[in-house]
Amino acid sequence: MTVEVSPEQTQMVESAVKGEEPVKLEETAAEEKKTEVSDGKDPSSDHSSTVVERSPSFKEESNFLSDLKESERRALFELQSKLEEAIAEGNLLKKDSKETDEDFSIWGVPLLPSKGGKSTDVVLLKFLRAREFKVKDAFDMLKNTLRWRKENKIDSILDEDDIRDEFGKAGFINGLDREGHPVCYNVLGVFQDAEMSRIVFGSDEGRKKFLRSRVQLMEQGIKELDMRPGEVSSLLHITDLKDVIGLSKKEVRDTIKQAVHLLQDNYPEFVAKNVIINAPFWYYALNAILSPFLTQRTKSKFVVVRPAKVTETLLKYISPEAIPTQYGGLKRENDNEFSMEEGRVLELTVKAASVGTIEIPALETGTTLLWDFVVLGWEVNYTAEFVPSDEGSYTIIVQKGKRIASQEEPIRSSFRNNEPGKVILTIENSTLKKKRVFYRYKVISA
Repeated sequence: MTVEVSPEQTQMVESAVKGEEPVKLEETAAEEKKTEVSDGKDPSSDHSSTVVERSPSFKEESNFLSDLKESERRALFELQSKLEEAIAEGNLLKKDSKETDEDFSIWGVPLLPSKGGKSTDVVLLKFLRAREFKVKDAFDMLKNTLRWRKENKIDSILDEDDIRDEFGKAGFINGLDREGHPVCYNVLGVFQDAEMSRIVFGSDEGRKKFLRSRVQLMEQGIKELDMRPGEVSSLLHITDLKDVIGLSKKEVRDTIKQAVHLLQDNYPEFVAKNVIINAPFWYYALNAILSPFLTQRTKSKFVVVRPAKVTETLLKYISPEAIPTQYGGLKRENDNEFSMEEGRVLELTVKAASVGTIEIPALETGTTLLWDFVVLGWEVNYTAEFVPSDEGSYTIIVQKGKRIASQEEPIRSSFRNNEPGKVILTIENSTLKKKRVFYRYKVISA
């Protein structure tokens, strides 16, 4: 028998955005390592669950001397020599500046090999790679960066709370990707408001503050890196263009170009991958404008994602529990229910025109069952019920049949049981494409 009740149920509402470049689902799935869950199910079953594990998506180039080509090692040693000579002669910075030991460090790393050791090599290799191991070009780039940092007081930019307060929603660091890179989100749609756009892009002061906010965000991300060989020394950038104003205003185009120049010239090799999501049609016009100013090495790091493919693409680089809910993942701000350490994320594949189920056991009375799930692409029917172990007891409807649209947010619900049994979540896929369900749950004792 079945009786309907009113359980504890919370659906967290945060915009689930879609988008990504033309990346095939099969390619995404093939890159994810999966191991079977020990749940007693036949691994050959159509709907067996698997654990979603961290898997390589892209790797940084090695910074170990032993892994460098002979020509690259020679270039590194030559750059070290030029740097030591310039420091000794006092001509690394402008003649009228008083040079101190702090002037000869960057991002907390001493530039003298004798003081910085292998971390110095990692920094110097970034400049060399940005200039294709041309020593003079790399040296000039480093020298210009040091002078720019000193003139613009970049070393103290993280103390500028007014910039962070004003532009915090436009850029932030949130979690790590599958390889351990800090993930930097640039959300430019916050400038869609006409008044805010006028304030930011309508005056020299506003544009300067915007550019400074981009630099501050880079410095914040770099602070989380480890410059030792073998460690993570670059960021994953996610740039969200949803609702971004177009290219009709010259000051907007000029500011964007200036930001690109600024970051490319002063932060070499600090972005492992730059994923552009929710790219509108005008982005391709912008790309045509910016392309001549980008090096081929920089261009190779861009991934452009249309709105319908956002979550699918992000899953290639970031695990579902680390993707914010507004981008189709399970990560909620200030989440008190699930931490990154608990509640492993499982994946259920529901084939086309079929039904998949998720079972959450409740062996003890008075426990609270909490579950969290998202369906890639949604367009499914969802129901939940509690089935008691005692066949003579009533089945309780937790969630009546509900059609989940393509832009739904992740669903989080809970149920408190008064007798042993299990909660069964049913995902009905009536479409002609398979669906990937990412879910986690936990049982909270009374």
